[in-house]
Amino acid sequence: MIELLTDPNVILSFLTLAALEIVLGIDNLLFVQIVASRCAPAKQMLARRIGLLLALGTRLLLLASIAWVAGLTTPIWTIDWFGPENVYDLSWRDVILLGGGLFLLAKATTEIHHHIEGAEGVGKVGKYMSLAAAIAQIAILDIVFSLDSVITAVGMADHLSVMVAAVIAAMIVMILAAGPVGNFVDEHPTVKMLCLSFLLLIGVALLGEGLHFHIPKAYLYFAIAFSALVEFLNMWARKKKARAKA
Repeated sequence: MIELLTDPNVILSFLTLAALEIVLGIDNLLFVQIVASRCAPAKQMLARRIGLLLALGTRLLLLASIAWVAGLTTPIWTIDWFGPENVYDLSWRDVILLGGGLFLLAKATTEIHHHIEGAEGVGKVGKYMSLAAAIAQIAILDIVFSLDSVITAVGMADHLSVMVAAVIAAMIVMILAAGPVGNFVDEHPTVKMLCLSFLLLIGVALLGEGLHFHIPKAYLYFAIAFSALVEFLNMWARKKKARAKA
């Protein structure tokens, strides 16, 4: 263990993997924030923390079952309906990604509908979601997001202890950021709508991965970063305009 702590390659691997886990955890954090915001105000922070702790637990369990995770990529059904040049090998990983993508698309669409109806005052405002229902939804998507995260960790590090330490460090950062990020999203309706749009984008990406249409993560994160920058400039312009009127 001491040799690992003093090995520069191991330290670099840990820092790189921890940073990557934080980036990969952004979509998980966004989903947790959106679902937690549907709970009663007094329970939102608890829902965020439990959701992220569930995500940490899921990742650690999957890391402890590396052989099982590797087996998820083994084809369980070969589809050759469109000729030998268009063979599709379906694995359990594909099933999980397809199911998660569909769930995320449905969830983001219903949340956008709820957000618009509430904002415009059309119909009755929906009741608060129970804490148990919020945690159940978060747990379902945690499996999908954790699977991608763990496969990345296994591919980047050679030591299980390094993978575990990097995942824990990334989750600590996300738990600390959950409160400020959640409050910021709740205070700015346009940012919340932007987050829901990101979830739709991530849902489409999960479907693509499940169908073996690889969409580079860099494209997704660039789109998210660019949209966030545009929204930040809009917020800055609105504040500047409000100060000018005052």
